[in-house]
Amino acid sequence: MRYFIELAYNGKNYHGWQIQPDAITVQEVLENALSILLRKKIQVMGAGRTDAGVHAKQLFAHFDMETIESVSDLIFKLNSFLPKDISIQNIFPVKEDAHARFDALEREYKYFISLQKNPFSDDFTHFIHHKPNIDLMNAAANVLLSYKDFQCFSRSNTDVKTYNCDVKEAYWEVENLQLIFTIKADRFLRNMVRAIVGTLLDIGFEKTSMLQFHEILKSKDRGKAGSSAPAKGLYLTKIVYPEQLKN
Repeated sequence: MRYFIELAYNGKNYHGWQIQPDAITVQEVLENALSILLRKKIQVMGAGRTDAGVHAKQLFAHFDMETIESVSDLIFKLNSFLPKDISIQNIFPVKEDAHARFDALEREYKYFISLQKNPFSDDFTHFIHHKPNIDLMNAAANVLLSYKDFQCFSRSNTDVKTYNCDVKEAYWEVENLQLIFTIKADRFLRNMVRAIVGTLLDIGFEKTSMLQFHEILKSKDRGKAGSSAPAKGLYLTKIVYPEQLKN
């Protein structure tokens, strides 16, 4: 049977989601835990891959296993076995051909910026000393909805067939002493959200004009966009699937 597993994690201690040599990743830790508890080599396929230091409030992955007698027991055992910075939220059966990555309809990321130094949130937000122009940043964020090719925000030498993404929402909000950027799309490129945030901050601090922003988007050149915002402020917050995916 095929199962979806829903998890959340603090990405501080991990070199991202995807397994890679000589670096600890969330996927590796999860696969090891599942393999030990289910007494079988388990491989999981994630909905996407987060960069090193990026957090996830909701991420789905799928794995194959004979019928699990008690899902609630497995969730309890996994949460007892896994380190404290990874939490299993749910496990449920899906159709045999369901795919955590390819069946996702929409993904949502949020980026958190703190306007006040706070030792209790330093690992989870990006602190800046001065407030940028939010109106300019929202105007620029809205421009993203008019473009499809986001190669200018993609990490160099990324092995993808297309740089096209359908951005459905992108906006900034101010909550107390925090700036929160929300962006939703069908898919994202590697480093895309952090590069967008860094570029929008340049616009908010009036280092980059709206005309230059359009030129950046058209250039397909990562070197023309702004610096990537730090990973610690970025969260994968939501993934949407078709309802008929469940078994």
